Amino acid sequence: MIVGVLKEVQKGENRVAATPQTVKDLIKCGLEVYIESSAGLSSHYPDKDYEKAGAKIMPDASTILTKSDLIIKVAPATLNEIDLIQDGSAYISLIQTTRDQETVKKLTQKKISAFSMHLIPRTTLAQSMDALSSQANVAGYKAVIIGAMHLPVYMPLLMTAAGTIPPAKVLILGAGVAGLQAIATAKRLGAQVEAFDVRPEVKEQVESLGAKFVEVESDQDDGVGEGGYAKETSDEYKQKQQVLMKEHIAKSDLVVTTALIPGRQAPILIPKDMVNAMKKGSVIVDLAAENGGNCELTSAGDIVNHEGVIIDGTLNLPSTMQVHSSQLYAKNISTFITHMVKEGNLNIDLDDEIISGSMFTHEGKITHEPTQQAMDNS
Repeated sequence: MIVGVLKEVQKGENRVAATPQTVKDLIKCGLEVYIESSAGLSSHYPDKDYEKAGAKIMPDASTILTKSDLIIKVAPATLNEIDLIQDGSAYISLIQTTRDQETVKKLTQKKISAFSMHLIPRTTLAQSMDALSSQANVAGYKAVIIGAMHLPVYMPLLMTAAGTIPPAKVLILGAGVAGLQAIATAKRLGAQVEAFDVRPEVKEQVESLGAKFVEVESDQDDGVGEGGYAKETSDEYKQKQQVLMKEHIAKSDLVVTTALIPGRQAPILIPKDMVNAMKKGSVIVDLAAENGGNCELTSAGDIVNHEGVIIDGTLNLPSTMQVHSSQLYAKNISTFITHMVKEGNLNIDLDDEIISGSMFTHEGKITHEPTQQAMDNS
C-alpha cells in the first residue's frame, strides 16, 4: 500500500503532513511512502532526509496522486488534485467539512474514503491523533507572542531606578487548548492574566495556571457542549456576558480570543462598542478569524488599526511555527494511519469510533451527519 505526501499549495501553508520520523513509522507498518520533491522544504526537511528515512521522492504531484492508495495533506486538496486521485482510494487532511462543500462533493463523486483530522473524536484513546489540539497549542502560544510584539508596553512588572512599571493586563477569551496555552505563555511573560469561558468546569484549569477566572453567574448549563466543546448560550446569558466582558476588556492591554464552535461561524464576543471602550495602544489577537472572528471588526488575514486599537486577524498561526507544527501534525496523522492499518493494508472498521467519527465520505456517500445537513441547507 502506497501513502502519498504532497507539497502544500495553499498560500501561506508551510507545514507538511509527514516528517522523516513519521515516514519511518509508516514504513514499519508495512507501507510504502512517496513524497513529492521539496514537499518538506518549507518546514526545513530536505528530500535527502526523507530518502534516508526510506521514502521515495517523486518529481511531481500527479505521479503521487495517480499511484497512491492513501493521500495525506495538511490543507484540503484542490479540486484539480482530487481529479487525479484514484477512485476508491483514501484521503486524510485538515478540512472543515461543513464549510468546504465543493471538496466534499468531489471526494464523494470519486468514491474516496475521506477523513478529516478536524473530526478526530476527543477521547482518551484518540488523544495522540488529536490534530486540532496539537495545532491549537501552537496557535495559543504564538498569539500571545504576536500580541506582545504589538503592545507599546512591557508585559512583566519592572522595578527600575526610574520608577515601577506595572504588568500588562491580558484577557483570554476561551479556555480550550489554545486559551490555556495562551494563559500559560502570558503568565511566563509576567503579565497579569484573566480568562473567561462559558464552561464553568474549566475554572480549576485556568486558576491552576495562575490566572483569574472571570465568571458569568448562571443557573443553566449554558455553553457546556459535548466532547469538551463549547456550545451556543442563551440570550440572557449573552446579555450578562456582554456587561461583564465590556468591563474587563476596557481594562485590558491585550485580549486573545479563541472561541470556536466546530463547523459554525465564530460567535461575536467583542462588538464594535467594546473595541471603542478599549484604551489606545491595546491589542486584540483573534484566533477565530478563519471562521469569521470573535471580534466584529476582525478582518481575516489582516491587521486592523481601529482608532488606536490593533485587531490582528492573522490566519493559520501554526504555519508560522512550521517545524514544530509539522512535527506534531505528522505524528497525529501517522498514529491515526497506523491505528487503521492491519497487515500493511487499510482496514476501515466502521465499528471503530475513531475511524467512523473522523470519516466524512465513504463508497460514494457522505457519512458525517452534520456535513450532510450543511450540504442540504446550502
